[in-house]
Amino acid sequence: MDRIVKTQPLTREAFARFGEVIETEGAHHYPINDGKCERYHALATAEAGGPNGRVIINIFKCAPYAFPLKLAMVERHPLGSQAFIPLSPRPFLVVVCDDDGSGPGEPHAFLTKPGQGVNYKRNLWHWVLTPIGQPQDFLVVDRGGDGTNLEEFYFSHPYEIHLPEDFQA
Repeated sequence: MDRIVKTQPLTREAFARFGEVIETEGAHHYPINDGKCERYHALATAEAGGPNGRVIINIFKCAPYAFPLKLAMVERHPLGSQAFIPLSPRPFLVVVCDDDGSGPGEPHAFLTKPGQGVNYKRNLWHWVLTPIGQPQDFLVVDRGGDGTNLEEFYFSHPYEIHLPEDFQA
């Protein structure tokens, strides 16, 4: 049995149950600094629960993955959200799963538009950062603090993630 997951475009509506899309398109904004700057306000909300929980900001330097991608594992962070904002205008792959009560359910794969980021809800099953075609850097906002904030789940049979046939890396 093939376990193939096809990617879909990342939109606020399609991604809403998993978290927030971070982008300026259609977002609330207003001028600041004598009109020299446009502030796109509250694009996502960071969560940091648990002992000594605090929001931290990181930069991740990521190598690209080969496709089709073999998805054998997903992870989640029970104590905080995780936001990934690309520092270059390149798309990347987002893979998430609902929790079905005994672990992650069927994966959903999204392909970002250049410049889009995501904020995963706290405790959401997801695959790791996945640049496409070349290395990519990301600004990452997540939780620091005490306690165990990482759970991994290995599927009994991996899924295969395919990019759209017309995708150009």
